[in-house]
Amino acid sequence: MPTKATSVRRKPAASRAGKRAAAKSTDAAVVPEGYYRDLVWNLRNGVVAITRDGRIAVMNEIAYRILGLKPQTAEIGRPFSEVLKDVPDVSRILASAFEVSHLPNRAELRLKRTSKVIGYTLSHVRDARGRVAGATLFFKDLTRVEQLEERERLRDRLAALGEMAAAIAHEVKNPLAGIEVMAGILKRQLVDSTDAQVILADIIKEAKMANTIVLEVLDFVRPIRLQVEHIALADVVRDAISLAESHVAKGQVQVRVSLPDDLPPIQGDPHQLRQIFTNLVTNAFEAMTGGVGDVEIVAAALAGEEPAPGVDHAGPMVQIAVADNGPGVPPEVMDRIFSPFFTTKPQGSGLGLAIVRKIVDAHDGRIDVGTRPGGGTLFRVTLPVKSQHELFG
Repeated sequence: MPTKATSVRRKPAASRAGKRAAAKSTDAAVVPEGYYRDLVWNLRNGVVAITRDGRIAVMNEIAYRILGLKPQTAEIGRPFSEVLKDVPDVSRILASAFEVSHLPNRAELRLKRTSKVIGYTLSHVRDARGRVAGATLFFKDLTRVEQLEERERLRDRLAALGEMAAAIAHEVKNPLAGIEVMAGILKRQLVDSTDAQVILADIIKEAKMANTIVLEVLDFVRPIRLQVEHIALADVVRDAISLAESHVAKGQVQVRVSLPDDLPPIQGDPHQLRQIFTNLVTNAFEAMTGGVGDVEIVAAALAGEEPAPGVDHAGPMVQIAVADNGPGVPPEVMDRIFSPFFTTKPQGSGLGLAIVRKIVDAHDGRIDVGTRPGGGTLFRVTLPVKSQHELFG
């Protein structure tokens, strides 16, 4: 009997092992064949995988979108050098996958095609024997993150500059005021001297210009305190156009405005926003050679964007584009155009666009500059419909 009982106990053990093996086999069979393809396709990061002979094995929708390419299912199996010919900077990264021993991990790259900044990791794909069978590029759009970091760096620079400007403001303003007053007195006393009148008029003019620059510096470094209210952005833009026309003779410049009636109202400071668009439209007028050309101002409502790290939400936005057909911004200065004290104008202070960007940042928006199709300059100001600032009375 004991022997028989022992035999009975061993049989269920073998049976349980068999059941476990069968269960594993059943679990593996549950995963559909296209599951892993769908998994890669729906990742929130861009993925480009190539085989050892340099052909596209995987390229998901996010990858196409970030790289600014149109999805093509027929591209699987084609050489990556052909598929990515319009983004040579990415193609070069993939080409180096089989040539270097240490692949880049969490590196960053600015795409020339779209001006987007991506963070990427390049890794090998190995087969069961450990041999390199291909390479995979994982990447994410970091443009918004970079903008937030640049905003923080700008705030740090503004704080340092503000301390300096506050210290020298009175030291500079008082002598300028004295020069202007004394030149005015001399101008009234030397009415019979034509040469003296011309020289003194130039002195007064230069003193006023220097005083204006000092005031612009103070405006730039002074913290912005928004008086937020519900406003119709279309009204702000129309007022800005009128102000720009009063500041600069527009000549024969044609202004085309497209402001949809269903544009949602936003929360913002109407005075500060009016300053933004007055500056942009004024610059557009001044960019016209011979006072001939056209300026186009177009507004559009945008859906919410994907929140960036550190941002609680990103709701609906409103975008205003100001474009002209002037000579445009040279590519070599495009990255410096919003920098303080950088200007291409002979009499410019280099603070106009820096102040514009500061106001946009204060509204939790963003401003971009590019080339208008067909030539010219295009500024895009994107503002959230709902501000994170509290409304004042």
